[in-house]
Amino acid sequence: MLALSFTPNGITRNIQHFAPLQEAVLTMSEISIDRYTPGDENAIVELIVPIQREEYGVAITAEDQPDLLHIESFYQVGTGDFWVARKDGVVLGSIGLKDIGNGEAALRKMFVAAAWRGREFGVASKLLECLVEASRARGVRRIYLGTTAQFLAAHRFYEKHGFTLIDPQDLPTGFPLMAVDTRFYALVV
Repeated sequence: MLALSFTPNGITRNIQHFAPLQEAVLTMSEISIDRYTPGDENAIVELIVPIQREEYGVAITAEDQPDLLHIESFYQVGTGDFWVARKDGVVLGSIGLKDIGNGEAALRKMFVAAAWRGREFGVASKLLECLVEASRARGVRRIYLGTTAQFLAAHRFYEKHGFTLIDPQDLPTGFPLMAVDTRFYALVV
């Protein structure tokens, strides 16, 4: 099982002379990245669907996304997996890795609650680091993702983390296309 935890003793002990930095680390120290376990489904749906519908205006429901209700059988097979970011037991972020064969995988369902976005907390970066680290360990050679044109912050985030924009015709045949996706990226792991 791959999990990342950030404890005050593990990080802040070495930087106790830097009070502003210590405060930022303590904020992140309360957040953990954990592998999905059964029972997280409702919290994941409650995180993702409002972001899709209310923030980005995508007319989609949980029923339109059966992978959200069947995470184990959809994501946690082969080299795939699914992780959640938590603070005090509350799910505040998610990321999924879908095995699509031939040493390739699809990054899906990367969402972070609005209040927890940005460098201050580093939730998205930690989720992505966890996924990439697990991908390398599992022999994944390339990760693909699809996103919509209006997710401009996501485009910048993925590009900053080494993903390159690709043409849709360059997607592998096993890539799970979503009707709303119009931009596609790839990362060599």
